[in-house]
Amino acid sequence: MRAKITYVVTAAVLVFYFVLVGSRGVLLIKHGTLITVTFGIAVLVLPAIGVWFLWKNTQFVRRANALAAELDAEGGLPVDELLRTPSGRIDRASADAVFERRREETEDTPDDWRCWFRLAVAYQDARDTPRARKAMQRAIALHRSGVPDPAGEQTSPAGGQSSPSGGQSSPSGA
Repeated sequence: MRAKITYVVTAAVLVFYFVLVGSRGVLLIKHGTLITVTFGIAVLVLPAIGVWFLWKNTQFVRRANALAAELDAEGGLPVDELLRTPSGRIDRASADAVFERRREETEDTPDDWRCWFRLAVAYQDARDTPRARKAMQRAIALHRSGVPDPAGEQTSPAGGQSSPSGGQSSPSGA
């Protein structure tokens, strides 16, 4: 719940910023000289990019949460079996061991969005956020398609070949 509140507050602050910057861009355009119109248009590009980025991230979060809810209803959410340090941080060796199991599970059934979801959680536990996001995007794409790829090849959203391990044996690169 804390993460949702943080996300909503951050999004609200960003929207306020976009409106503020956008209004300045409009004022520059209304001034009417060549240089102010040019700057005004340039200033309006920033909020446009920001709104697009915020929208894409919000869609990603909503879809990932929908997958989590569906997996929870099936009883398939990964169990937190990670060892923790006295400060509460996840033990790296423990995260790598769980990651290895999740990677093998995903390699055995690469067309199952549930495996990719659990792999994304394992990447996140191992503090490999970029790969966690890619694995979650893959889970979302597989869930949305509803049918496995007939050729049996896994392609990433960028169009390249995608493997669960990302070319490494563990998220720490060991």
